Amino acid sequence: MKIRAGIEVSCQSDIGCVRQNNEDSFGYWEPDDDLQFVRKGRLAIVADGMGGYEGGQEASRLAVETMLAMYRDFAGGDPQQALIEALQAAHEQIRRYSFVHPELRGMGTTCTAAAIVHNALHYAHVGDSRLYLIRDRQIKRITRDHSYVGRLVEAGMISPEEAETHPQRNILTAALGTSPDLVIDSPGHPEPLRSEDVLLICTDGLWGLVRDPEIFAAVENKSAEQAGRELIELARERGGPDNITVSILRLR
Repeated sequence: MKIRAGIEVSCQSDIGCVRQNNEDSFGYWEPDDDLQFVRKGRLAIVADGMGGYEGGQEASRLAVETMLAMYRDFAGGDPQQALIEALQAAHEQIRRYSFVHPELRGMGTTCTAAAIVHNALHYAHVGDSRLYLIRDRQIKRITRDHSYVGRLVEAGMISPEEAETHPQRNILTAALGTSPDLVIDSPGHPEPLRSEDVLLICTDGLWGLVRDPEIFAAVENKSAEQAGRELIELARERGGPDNITVSILRLR
């Protein structure tokens, strides 16, 4: 797959220091055809599976594969709608798979997908993997966590700082493949992007151990590849109890 000029891309995943297998998955795609590229731009996806040894691995893999295929084949002209329909298709696919494989009941996954089309950001998101925008020496989280603790923060019952160490911070309130209903976050309109903007998508294996200012510091003035390596190393130095996945896209 060729990556056209105008962007620097790095997608990296690490098993961490404790887990026996990697239940995270990621994907990056842009069309070979130039006309398709104008319509669909670039797509990056990160998914963090759950549901035991095999279930989590399968769920995140299915999420990424289904989303890439559905987005690629979407016939309409709205990238945002393409992302939403692709996410719904991934949800159905995981649910069907778990019915056929009853030993994997309870399998599910987070999924955060970002598309860059005409220098604008479209995204769709379920769970607690995160999408950040780094611009003008500031880091801003674009997505909100679909988690029990995320709800407490939104309700003003605890502070974002307290949420970072809350004992129940890993309890999700939404995921792909788990319950029949699907909660999707997606913006009402795309976010305009500028040259030198950085998009970063990561699983909680990174953001649970590395604070936002540290993520910013690692990304600033480094190549996407180097920044990804540094962030994974930082999470591993802090014990790496979970799989660590990070995708970095820097607009040139």
